[in-house]
Amino acid sequence: MTYVTDPIGDLLTRMRNAQHARKADCRMPWSRMREELLRLLQKEGWVKSVELTGTKPFTEIIVSFDTERPVLELKRVSKPGRRAYISYKDLKPVLNGFGIAVLTTSKGLMTDSQARKERLGGEIICTIS
Repeated sequence: MTYVTDPIGDLLTRMRNAQHARKADCRMPWSRMREELLRLLQKEGWVKSVELTGTKPFTEIIVSFDTERPVLELKRVSKPGRRAYISYKDLKPVLNGFGIAVLTTSKGLMTDSQARKERLGGEIICTIS
């Protein structure tokens, strides 16, 4: 078993690689943060479905992509070596509103538009466009 120092970066890289290889889905080890992030992306319509398979401690997440959408552009903003925090006042729309930024706030993971509505800042995890 390998140790991953940046699980969210690993998630984004696996998704990026699977889409560039024209795969319909992607598998990765389960973590609560990964599942919450993927459920948020599913709710927002960026991924088709998110399923959990296996039993603990070998649970995996299977992400299915919508083949009609173009390849997602996934960028990690806050990294383990350089965390990026932002106030809701400084949040700008990603790609003029066509993309989203995912933030961790005191009320959990949310998109940049939700954070602006609830007037919450936090750590910017990634941007998707």
